[in-house]
Amino acid sequence: MLLEGIFPAITTPFYPDGTLYLRKLEHNVARYSRTQLAGMVVLGSTGEAVMLSQEEQREVLAIAIAAAAPDKVMLAGIGQESVRQTVAMAESAAALRYDAVLVRTPHFYRNQLHRADGPQMEMLTYFRTVADHSPLPVVLYSVPPFTLYDLPVEVIAELAQHPNIIGIKDSSGKPERIAATVKATEFFKRSVTVTTTFAAVTSRMGFAQPQSTTQSFVTAEALGHGPALAVAPPPTALKTRQKNVGFAVLTGGAGTLHAALDAGASGAVLAFGACAPQCCYEVWTAWKEGDAGLAEEKQQRIRGASTRVGAQMGIPGLKFACDLNGYYGGRPRLPLLPLTADQQQEVTRLMADIRY
Repeated sequence: MLLEGIFPAITTPFYPDGTLYLRKLEHNVARYSRTQLAGMVVLGSTGEAVMLSQEEQREVLAIAIAAAAPDKVMLAGIGQESVRQTVAMAESAAALRYDAVLVRTPHFYRNQLHRADGPQMEMLTYFRTVADHSPLPVVLYSVPPFTLYDLPVEVIAELAQHPNIIGIKDSSGKPERIAATVKATEFFKRSVTVTTTFAAVTSRMGFAQPQSTTQSFVTAEALGHGPALAVAPPPTALKTRQKNVGFAVLTGGAGTLHAALDAGASGAVLAFGACAPQCCYEVWTAWKEGDAGLAEEKQQRIRGASTRVGAQMGIPGLKFACDLNGYYGGRPRLPLLPLTADQQQEVTRLMADIRY
């Protein structure tokens, strides 16, 4: 699977009483699908996955994938504290035809799992065992703001050797760490299927088989009996090619997106992308086209808002910003609290020039 471009980490909508608001989830995913984003991450940290039961998580995954366009790469956040539960969620995501799974580092037993030094056998065992049994490709998720733990670069390099581990989302916000990870994994290459324009091929695009001409041939005699019926032409087979790619390193920091791309990141999974997908995409596009000046200009446009709204205000701030830009945000699930009136005014001011 090709992991390249901008992926918003989408929110999970709730009614005011905290129940899932699935119609709004459909609305959001359908709207993201009409953008130029590479895909979406469902049930990442921004999706309040830890606030949901496993039954609710499966329900959210099912609704989101059904509303997504077939050309969008869909990543399912499935990380649980145990290997057994994580593999069970991976199997559910595969049954729903997700393209890959995003697996965060377990962190409840932090002192036992996250060694300050030594071989990090717990983390290696966790991710290798999940990857061994997952029917979908695995993307590592290092999220130190929540877990207080950064997967060490040397551990990432070891895990990158696993044939079913294809990349990492690094939410450290440190371009120098992105560069170190890219360098440590630069020797691991794999071949992926892409379209003729080198875009990702998803499991939902379909590969229609060309039909035999004898099946659609109509004789002259048949045309003389009864009215002619218009019949849709058979679907054409999706044309693909192979592309050699490296271990995908995706940044999770919108405020340092340009620097991370310069450091070698192949794209980004951004919480701020949930409320400002176009603005994040513009940074990527300018960088991809080699216009460093424009990329930095676009980066400056979102730097302040992404830091204050996303990193500091967190889920409540992002959800309110979604409401401002036509994506349903609503309230977070308790015990997270919605923004105060003063905070809402601040977010409105910060997002005044970021309307897409």
